[in-house]
Amino acid sequence: MSNKVKNKNVAATIALLAGGFGIHKFYLGQTLWGWIYLVFFWTFIPSVVALVEFILYLFMSEEEFDAKYNKPIQVEKAI
Repeated sequence: MSNKVKNKNVAATIALLAGGFGIHKFYLGQTLWGWIYLVFFWTFIPSVVALVEFILYLFMSEEEFDAKYNKPIQVEKAI
């Protein structure tokens, strides 16, 4: 899982434009789900699910999005 901060609007845009291929799942660090979407893209089911996720991301608050996808990074201090 990447420690980079994910942006809600970027995730929503990717879900709308390339969600049927699971690209938004790879962006969010959910690689297993990304591969599942990629394997089943030909059924168009991932496209429908990605459209629903696009809407959910749009209406999700920044705080909810950050709590779910931007976990706080634990930094150990050297003494």
